[in-house]
Amino acid sequence: MNSEFFSDERPIEERLPYPTRPMYLPDGTSVEEFIIPDEDKEIVLEQLYPFTPIPKLTDEVEDLHSGKKFLNKDFRVTWEHGMNYLVSPYYPESGGTVIDWVNEGSWVNGDDDFDFTEDEDDEDDSPF
Repeated sequence: MNSEFFSDERPIEERLPYPTRPMYLPDGTSVEEFIIPDEDKEIVLEQLYPFTPIPKLTDEVEDLHSGKKFLNKDFRVTWEHGMNYLVSPYYPESGGTVIDWVNEGSWVNGDDDFDFTEDEDDEDDSPF
């Protein structure tokens, strides 16, 4: 792991220090994909993951765009528009980035406890 590149600050907006290869997209264009060694995957996820808590590499998530599940350790990172993008392994076909990942415990799964029905005992005099 290149410890001098990584710091306690998040997120990293500098180009990651790994070699790249082209990732081809369906429209014929390509972006640069970093080749990240397995031993660096955890630190890269910790540095680029924009939410808390940071998931484990062994957690399973679903790419909402593709409808497919994957383990976090299978994430990919691209360099586009001068930024590192944390993307799903299905990014070339679906365009799913980290904001499109949901896990089993996510509120998006439909098992929430919210009741959106009006309370019959609510005596609100407001016309709105």
